Amino acid sequence: MTDKRERHILITGFGGQGIVMAGDILGKAATLYDHKHATMTQNYGPESRGGACSSQVIISSEEILFPCVEEPEILICMSQEAYMKNVKSLRPEGTLIWDTDLVHTRKADMHHKTFHIPATRFAEQLGTKMMANIVMLGFLSAVEHLVHAEALKKAVLDSVPVATKENNIHAFNTGREYGTSIIKGLVKPEPGKHQD
Repeated sequence: MTDKRERHILITGFGGQGIVMAGDILGKAATLYDHKHATMTQNYGPESRGGACSSQVIISSEEILFPCVEEPEILICMSQEAYMKNVKSLRPEGTLIWDTDLVHTRKADMHHKTFHIPATRFAEQLGTKMMANIVMLGFLSAVEHLVHAEALKKAVLDSVPVATKENNIHAFNTGREYGTSIIKGLVKPEPGKHQD
């Protein structure tokens, strides 16, 4: 049986992290390679690099009538400001995902399903923090089934410069392997940083 409900995803952070690109890749994976419907809208703060930025993605097996995400089912936070601004909009049964080193969560928000990954640190270890968005997409593919992992990989390859394809797939696989290890209980995630 096909899952007909819409999946609402909000990817947030700051300009320069590839937030919009991550949303674009996710939407592309859904439409081009998983044969689903998807919409993607983006939002920037007054300045692009360093300012608040978000990407709203809706994925569905049926036509999508309204493209805006008001209450995300999945919230991905790659900056503290993004977390503080958006966590209250997350659905009660939703999933909260964040970059371990960039976001300090509040214990009060831990009633959601939660996952975190040091995506920026992993990307730096791979050579450039510019790939943190791709690490995060790989992680997302392991902890939430939105699109098939192969569809997401193909969309990554379609979206990055030719010279960086191999590195970006390595970044994707790093995130996916970490997420898979957490789901299987093979790796205990680092403790998240909390603020009261």
